[in-house]
Parts: sequence; structure tokens; C-alpha cells
Amino acid sequence: MFDYSLAHWIGFLTAAILLNLSPGPDLAYILGHTIRSGIRSGFAALFGIWTGACLHVLMAAVGLSAILAASAMAFSAIKWVGAAYLIWLGIQALRSKGEGAWIKEAGNALPLSRLYRQGIMVSLLNPKMAIFFLAFLPQFVVEGAGPVWAQLMLHGSLIIVVAAFIEPPIILLGGRLSEALRRNRSFGLWLDRGLGSLFVALGVRLAIMDR
Repeated sequence: MFDYSLAHWIGFLTAAILLNLSPGPDLAYILGHTIRSGIRSGFAALFGIWTGACLHVLMAAVGLSAILAASAMAFSAIKWVGAAYLIWLGIQALRSKGEGAWIKEAGNALPLSRLYRQGIMVSLLNPKMAIFFLAFLPQFVVEGAGPVWAQLMLHGSLIIVVAAFIEPPIILLGGRLSEALRRNRSFGLWLDRGLGSLFVALGVRLAIMDR
């Protein structure tokens, strides 16, 4: 079982690396919290995103994503909820006064558990990710290498493993810069404005996205 050629693994790992390096709501969410509140917050956001990605892989493996791909109504519902959530996060940032209001409450960083839950939502409410996994993973299913669901789970899980080598160093780099940057109120204001605009733009892009 799981008997693949070297060419198969080279092709898959190359695609997985490019996937994890591509910008999107997930990476923006992780970096935004890292720069604004530090490394611990960044990792809390990261683990939330990874949990959401695991759920996407599970749904693809058991065929639930196929329902999303086939049903225009289901796709539209998830798309609009996800777009609204991203825009809401962006508005929270735009309303801040340079003190990280969208990430802080009463002068304290948001609980890590809340950042984790938000990360799950950002990942799950992205129907493009569900469709991507459904379209991407089957390309690496090899006849005779094992049950289809098991191969889908294996390759989907490995995408997250690849992310474990790429995203934590990005968080650590952002964390080294965050402490000095957060002392500058003017920079904090413009950072919140920039991140807020980014999330609103991502939400709008998701809303107008075709299937």
C-alpha cells in the first residue's frame, strides 16, 4: 500500500510547497496576528488554520466536498458567509485606533483559544479551499496504491506537514519584528488600516469568485 514512484513524490511535494507559499486569507490571517500580537498569537492562529485544513482534507476524503462542488446553492451559501466573515474582520481592523483593537480587548491580547477558533473559521469558510482539495488531491491517486480515501487522506495530510516546515519560520520572523513595531502607535494605526483593507479586499474577492 502507498507504493509511489520518485517522480510522483517530486511532483506532489513541489505542488505542496507552491501551495503553501501562495498568498491568501490563511497566510494573511496568521501574519496579521503575529505582527500585531506576537509569536504566541501567530501560532494560535496557525493551529486554527491547520485544524480547518485537516477538516477540509477529511471532507474531501469522505466525499462531502463533492456535494459542495455539485450544489450551486451550498457553494453560494458558504461563499457569502466566508466573505462576510473576512469583511467583518477587516472592519474590526479599520475601526481600530492603532492599538490593535481587532486583536486586543481592554488592553489585553485576545485569548489564544479565540484566535484558534477564528483560524478554523477563516479556513472552513473558504469554499475555494474545499474545491481545491477536491480537484487537487485526486490527481495524485494511483490505481493499486491503496483505497482512494486513504490516498486522499495521506496526500492531504502531507500538505499540512509541508506547511509545518514553511509557516512557522514565517511566524518567527514576523515575531522578531513585531515587538519594535508595536511600540510605534503611528505604525500600529497604519498596520491595522492595511490589514483591515486586505481582509475586506479578500472578502470582496471571495464574494465575486466564480465556482
